[in-house]
Amino acid sequence: MAAISGGYIGIDLGTANTLVCTPEKGVIIREPSYVAYDIKTEEIIAIGQDAKNLVGKTAANISVVRPLRDGVISDFELTLAMLSHFVRKAMSKNLFARPKVVVCIPYGVTEIEYSALENALFEVGVGAVAIVEEPVAAAIGAGLPFKTPVGNMIVDIGGGTTEVAVVTAGGLAVSKSLRVAGDELNEAIVEYIRKKFNVVIGEVTAEEIKKEIGSAHKNADFGMLEVRGRNLITGLPSVFNIYSSEVRVAITPVINQLVDVIRATLEITPPELCADIHTGGITISGGGALLPGLPQLISEKTKVNVYMAKRPLDCVIDGIQKIMTKEGYESVLRIANHRR
Repeated sequence: MAAISGGYIGIDLGTANTLVCTPEKGVIIREPSYVAYDIKTEEIIAIGQDAKNLVGKTAANISVVRPLRDGVISDFELTLAMLSHFVRKAMSKNLFARPKVVVCIPYGVTEIEYSALENALFEVGVGAVAIVEEPVAAAIGAGLPFKTPVGNMIVDIGGGTTEVAVVTAGGLAVSKSLRVAGDELNEAIVEYIRKKFNVVIGEVTAEEIKKEIGSAHKNADFGMLEVRGRNLITGLPSVFNIYSSEVRVAITPVINQLVDVIRATLEITPPELCADIHTGGITISGGGALLPGLPQLISEKTKVNVYMAKRPLDCVIDGIQKIMTKEGYESVLRIANHRR
């Protein structure tokens, strides 16, 4: 299928990051899903990376937030401002107005959440909206044989949601969405450090710890990291060392939830498709898939081989780009219109 000419953009509107692509150029915007605003005047101060750079470092009247939580809109006005910023930035790069948009949503969102996203995009000024469920885009982006009558499992672990789906013959056979993902891993690290070291750290520091020495399996434990925070007892700055094994202990309860939803999905998968998955394995994608030891842990718990997607961070946006063909877009748009 030939890609559509100008006028189409794809959006992976994630809890942690927003990516925007076009059929011709691929990803043209990749920024954190953050907005900074003045609490008193409600003036937007910064959006994207500029806003994330302000986390924990602002004056009392400035708030830095992520307007999406658990994969859905939690603050409509701030989401509108963020979407407007990214869409206009994309439009300025491609010199077209009122583009047609393909955007992803987690599986199983409510009609209210669905409408909120659709309305936000129309408020921004797009010409048409086609909404595709995230596991479908992730499976297509990961290169799974989506249209063949063979069962393939995709597990996409983002910032706010974990999407587990079995795809076959061009659709979803079974799918579950868990509103537990990378954010909860960070929160678990914050809570562990508060309880064990009597030290408070911020979400940026927790994310750094996870990325630097986090692990999901004892065989992947490695090294330690010097951490700085505020001592709860003295109120003064504090410095301490934390080991990879401690981070694993901190995040194990969250990892167990992810494994449980994968097992639960396999348990309700039709036998023929389950046999296909046993042969072909499970593909994992998303930022959470990069956690060392996670493929090994999932494989041990499910007795199925687990493979990392070639471009785990970009599977969803890659899938959106592939969907943005004339036939692909119109097919998704028909589904979106039917849902409305």
